[in-house]
Amino acid sequence: MTAATLSPARPIMRWRVVDIVVAAVFAVAGGVVFWAWNIGYQVPSAGLEAAVARIGALTGGLWMMPGVLAGLVIRKPGAALFVEIVAAFVSMLIGAQWGADTLLSGVFQGIGAELAFAILLYRRFGFGVAVLAGALAALAEVPHELIVYYPGVSSAYVAVFIAALTVSGAVLAGVLAWALARALAASGVLNRFAAGRERRAEV
Repeated sequence: MTAATLSPARPIMRWRVVDIVVAAVFAVAGGVVFWAWNIGYQVPSAGLEAAVARIGALTGGLWMMPGVLAGLVIRKPGAALFVEIVAAFVSMLIGAQWGADTLLSGVFQGIGAELAFAILLYRRFGFGVAVLAGALAALAEVPHELIVYYPGVSSAYVAVFIAALTVSGAVLAGVLAWALARALAASGVLNRFAAGRERRAEV
């Protein structure tokens, strides 16, 4: 998959059984990753925060990655949103420290990622789209974070937070999801998806 990856002019929007199964696998795996990162992010985040307030948001993008990955692979309306919400729900069930608010974050992040694919009519799924989806997932989460966790902070604080979270979304969600989708396609497990067929055509 390159930056020019382009699906047919009229992509098939109907979900297949295999789409549902893979979305469920991505969501559950994503939920487990979320749960682990809920603990693991604290050390690097604290180190970054010691340097610049709210630059610890650079660690936030990993929570947005499953939705972007689903959008790149499944390529159907709702895939990014569904996977991000279910992953957040799984994380909540197995002990996310933010409780039910974890699910709300999943909704916002999923909407942001979904928007990137919708803007391009579910026809482009290359590197640039992955980065855009990650960045939009982060931006969609910003208002929720500022209202719930950082009310009344200074404008400089807000600016650093937005920049850090957006960069993290673009890289940890966008670039990482793109690389993972390529790796999965190269392994052959995505042979029933356009992502897998495109990867085979490259080699």
